[in-house]
Amino acid sequence: MRKHPAHGRDVIMHAEQDVGVTDDVILAMAKDIVYTHHEKWDGTGYPQGLRGTQIPIVGRLMAIVDVYDAITTRRLYRQPMSHDEAVAFIVKGKGTHFDPDVIDAFVKVSGMLPDLPDGH
Repeated sequence: MRKHPAHGRDVIMHAEQDVGVTDDVILAMAKDIVYTHHEKWDGTGYPQGLRGTQIPIVGRLMAIVDVYDAITTRRLYRQPMSHDEAVAFIVKGKGTHFDPDVIDAFVKVSGMLPDLPDGH
């Protein structure tokens, strides 16, 4: 499990090499997302133990998206949380798991999430 950020980044890197792509901004962002979405604001995440603004903003954003999706989607081993429960759960991670500014922005738009296609 803890190796999937590196494996995902490596898949993108190998695909770039295979097709001869260099310096693609979108793929650079994709690598940052994949590689840093399990880093935590307080430095306790993985794979590098980055903290605070060392974590690229796209990784900080995807961390919230990833957690929201994981806890609002039914799994074999548990029922999904409601939207309101998920928002409350994520807000509890403000300043530890998640960037406080990103949490503030998430809260402002979170009411729209249930109305999106597949909005759990």
